[in-house]
Amino acid sequence: MLSNKEIICPNNLLTIAKNKGPAKAVMVNSGKKVVILSAKQAVEANLIIPVFVGDKPLIEDIAKEINWDISKYEIIHEPIENNTAPIAAKLASEEKVKIIVKGHIHTDVLMKAVLKRDLNLIGKKRLSHIWHMTLQKDDKPFIITDGALNVLPKLETKMHILKNAVDFAKRIGIAKPKVSILSATEEVLNSMPSSIEAQELTKRAKTEGIEADVFGPMAFDNSVSEKAAQIKGIKNAVAGKTDILLVPNVEAGNGLVKMMIFFMGACAAGVVIGGKVPVVITSRADDTQARLASIAAAVVAL
Repeated sequence: MLSNKEIICPNNLLTIAKNKGPAKAVMVNSGKKVVILSAKQAVEANLIIPVFVGDKPLIEDIAKEINWDISKYEIIHEPIENNTAPIAAKLASEEKVKIIVKGHIHTDVLMKAVLKRDLNLIGKKRLSHIWHMTLQKDDKPFIITDGALNVLPKLETKMHILKNAVDFAKRIGIAKPKVSILSATEEVLNSMPSSIEAQELTKRAKTEGIEADVFGPMAFDNSVSEKAAQIKGIKNAVAGKTDILLVPNVEAGNGLVKMMIFFMGACAAGVVIGGKVPVVITSRADDTQARLASIAAAVVAL
């Protein structure tokens, strides 16, 4: 059942990012081959100018192993994993880098450093995470949010998540994104809180003039399949044409994304947006193409 399909970074995302790059990016705890390889690919794609933070001798040895001369790039020596995150966050706070890229470090350690109030990396918006999903290199993207950062977001947080995702969608060329607010049903049920919040989000999106077609509650099948929506008699601007799927909680989003990766061979580009700098959050199991796509998404988000 697991997919053996090769994961490929989507062309459209790379093209948009190349037109904006290169941007200076700090690679947090860089002493792993997959991290250095993804940085090399991003440099070759003209996306970033890397700053490496981690065990300097180890980073240099890995670069030598993959035949990459990194002598012109800054390397900040810090062999202790948990100490690399504060260094990266400080660089971003001082505007010495534009992007933070997670290397071989736990997400909670990195985000704890980013969220420190005195560094002023958080603006008026709430941070949220988006997954830019594609199956083929020329695929139309499917955005899933928030499947990584906000665990059980309340209504106000979901409004920030919605606005952040719509802003990103416009940056990749979707002029008026179609947003489906996910629940398990199209009916508003008191027994299903996600359906009630979905209805409220739909109303708020109209009231606040968000430039997107927003509708909920919507079940997954009717969000992505015009045939399913037609059979069920569901008629709205979003049904079967969804660009952005706003999920009710992190479990729903994370499970859906991992299913698409492992069962369908999807390329998942993940980035935290809404702050002063985008933060690339990759899984330690991600391959280099997914990491490259995530870096490209961060450049687009600038």
